[in-house]
Amino acid sequence: MAKDFTTGKITPMLIRFTIPLVLGNLFQLTYNAVDSIIVGRFVSKEALAAVGVSNPIMTMMLLLMNGLCMGAGILMGTQYGAKDYETLHRQISTTLIAGIIFAGVISVSGAIFSPQILMLLQIDADILEITTEYLRVIMVGMIFSFIYNFYAAVFRAIGDSKTPLLFLVVSSLINIGGDLFFVIILRMGSLGCALATVFSEFLCALACAIYVQIKFDFLKIRKSWFIFDKELLKKTISFGWVSAMQQAVVPLGKVVMQSAVNTMGVPVIAAFAAASRIDDFCYTPEQNIGHAMTSFMAQNKGAGRFDRMKAGFKEGMVIELCYGFLVLLIGFFGAESIMGLFSTDPAVVSEGVKYLRVISIAYLLPALTNGIQGFFRGIGDLKVTLFSSIKNIAVRCIVIFPLLKYVYNGMEAFPISYIIGWICMLAAEMPLLIKTYKEY
Repeated sequence: MAKDFTTGKITPMLIRFTIPLVLGNLFQLTYNAVDSIIVGRFVSKEALAAVGVSNPIMTMMLLLMNGLCMGAGILMGTQYGAKDYETLHRQISTTLIAGIIFAGVISVSGAIFSPQILMLLQIDADILEITTEYLRVIMVGMIFSFIYNFYAAVFRAIGDSKTPLLFLVVSSLINIGGDLFFVIILRMGSLGCALATVFSEFLCALACAIYVQIKFDFLKIRKSWFIFDKELLKKTISFGWVSAMQQAVVPLGKVVMQSAVNTMGVPVIAAFAAASRIDDFCYTPEQNIGHAMTSFMAQNKGAGRFDRMKAGFKEGMVIELCYGFLVLLIGFFGAESIMGLFSTDPAVVSEGVKYLRVISIAYLLPALTNGIQGFFRGIGDLKVTLFSSIKNIAVRCIVIFPLLKYVYNGMEAFPISYIIGWICMLAAEMPLLIKTYKEY
């Protein structure tokens, strides 16, 4: 159901919009975590390591495509807020055509060059073959991931965060069932997890496309406006490339981190894979709150409601900080129990606990950065979000190696590098936020 953000009480509206985003991502993370849990407990630590090594690579590819969706979503939100439906139609059509072509290129390239990518990451020779097999299947399914995320961006732009959640829940359940069938019954190992993931993504994308044609009359793709608008594409790319680069920067940093982890032995690789999944569960809702703030501010900017836009930012930041404090408590005190879900190997659990207890202390920092990024995305200033994200990841990648060599010869070095990166990111963003906020 479409929602007009230009009227009504702000905090309840932001919370209602954020909850489906959070639930959707938690379901997505859940079936990713299920892959890790099933292969870690029913296959081997080598299989768990293979899934973990592949995760930042496929995430980086997916977020490149999602950047295009996010950039288009900001434009669509502004067009919807201004009630400019004719341009909105053209925007949807142009983004869909361009995105499918882009996603197709990524899928084919990723499948072909999987071995070369993995060798660049200095992957352990013991898991190279099974990791290549897993990654190739996942890359083939990237085009289905794009289609779902495209429609999710359209729904969010018109204020509807519930519809994509429903499809994602069904997709997650199918994926979990597929994992159990392919891995436990057919004993296909990590390859079975990949097949289950791609099949569930295909069904989710297909269901979204059919639902839009049936339910949303003004969003139906018709011959009369199924066009490729070059000017709109240029504008979308001007937003989308910045968003795509920002989206890709984080997993690119994870790839660098993964390359450092890959030299520390299979137990540490497996622990890092599991801890990273847990970290995603804690961190992703902070991103979702920021995305809700973006949609809210984009619509109000399109409607010329700048006072309401600023009020939405303030109330969104309160939500961010409350959530950050909650996951700080859960991550610190529940680290050992949570790691136990992923592995029964004492060495793997011990290394994972070291990571989680350090990183949990810092969850208030990304709560602040995600809220600030939501503000700048909402007003269409994506360059600020890109350059601050680059600074964050660059600092992490620079400090991790001296930290490992001179300070911590273990898992603690990785969350410490994240903390330093977030502090540098805030130092870059805060002066620009104060200046821009006053201008409105």
